[in-house]
Amino acid sequence: MEKTKLHLLLADDDIDDCDFFKDAMDEIASACQLTTLNNGVELMTFLSTAASKYPNLIFLDLNMPKKSGMECIAEIKASKTFSHIPIIIYSTSLDHTVVNDLYDMGAHHYIQKPAEFASIKSVIKQVIALFGNALVQPRSRDNFIIQPEG
Repeated sequence: MEKTKLHLLLADDDIDDCDFFKDAMDEIASACQLTTLNNGVELMTFLSTAASKYPNLIFLDLNMPKKSGMECIAEIKASKTFSHIPIIIYSTSLDHTVVNDLYDMGAHHYIQKPAEFASIKSVIKQVIALFGNALVQPRSRDNFIIQPEG
């Protein structure tokens, strides 16, 4: 029996960041499928029309045009249909007040976008290890921020 691929979704308006993320995924996670969307409106449209193919995990940038990551997480967590999907915030900034707000809103983890390709691979590997099995790890403030290893 073939193992089901983990379906990851990246919502980020920065095309270069999307390309680096995709390149890292290609190198480390052949058993994963990646969907990329470039703003919050596209994300919410995708979720509302994806019915049978919801992602297993959403990587969500905060600063996007049309609809911000904050608006998206509020909508997703308020929805009975997709509130179960774990959300990993993937953002350039690291404001601890915002990080605490995102935890309170229901995000599972927070990653400050790494500048180096090896670090991008490191954080993606960590997330896949945490969510790669059928059991979603319980949320905890103690391990909310994921840092590159090494």
